[in-house]
Amino acid sequence: MLKMFTTQLTGMFKRIEEKEEYSFEDGARLLAQAPVGDGSIYIFATKEMKAVAYEALEGAEPFKGAKVFESSGHLTDSDRVLIFSRYSSDEDALEVAAQLQEKVIPFVAVTTSVPEGEKLLELADLHIDLRLTKGLLPDDFGNRYGYPSSMAALFVYFGLKFTIEEILAEYEE
Repeated sequence: MLKMFTTQLTGMFKRIEEKEEYSFEDGARLLAQAPVGDGSIYIFATKEMKAVAYEALEGAEPFKGAKVFESSGHLTDSDRVLIFSRYSSDEDALEVAAQLQEKVIPFVAVTTSVPEGEKLLELADLHIDLRLTKGLLPDDFGNRYGYPSSMAALFVYFGLKFTIEEILAEYEE
């Protein structure tokens, strides 16, 4: 089972990388505007996606200048926000997105796009689709299990972080 899960994870990462290649670049450019303009990149994550915020702040290689989003009240127009949720229909993510839209704070949303979550896609300056609509492994009854949404989100987080760091290194030259 572990071998099959590993194969499926590899395929999931490859799909995200191929289908969202330009979104990684565009999202990183948008987010890199914060440190260049004396702002911060705030991370808002729901449920299991909080793993991304922990990685950004407490991981072996913390994301310099990143902060956990607590409220939109203290944000400035130099700040940028990165939203992570399992699905684009997540109520908490939609609430934060509406606040950011109202305050004209640019943000990138990272979710699996679902039909009932179109509003988040409209509000976001950029959306990266995790494309994780079902579990990766089949069971004996035709169901699927093994839904690694936080792993997919961490993959996207690292892709954005690496690209932002490359952009900032070029900017400093």
